[in-house]
Amino acid sequence: MKPLGLSRNRLAIALGVPAQRIGQIVKGKRAITTDTALRLAACFGTTPQLWLNLQTEYDLRRAKRDRLAEAIRAEVRPLNVAQA
Repeated sequence: MKPLGLSRNRLAIALGVPAQRIGQIVKGKRAITTDTALRLAACFGTTPQLWLNLQTEYDLRRAKRDRLAEAIRAEVRPLNVAQA
């Protein structure tokens, strides 16, 4: 499937990045970095923040799926800084 009729290779060329980078992002093997977010924003007329927010949302959903959040809550002791 080619959303927007774009292949990974064509998008990579438009962004000026290796096609491997796009493939890794699509497969969830690589995160969208600031550099990539800036390139995607310039290419699609959006903001870099949009792409970074999408990456953050993906990371949080993945952490919840992997139960990472539960493990962290069990380890971390909250601080009550108001009483300090």
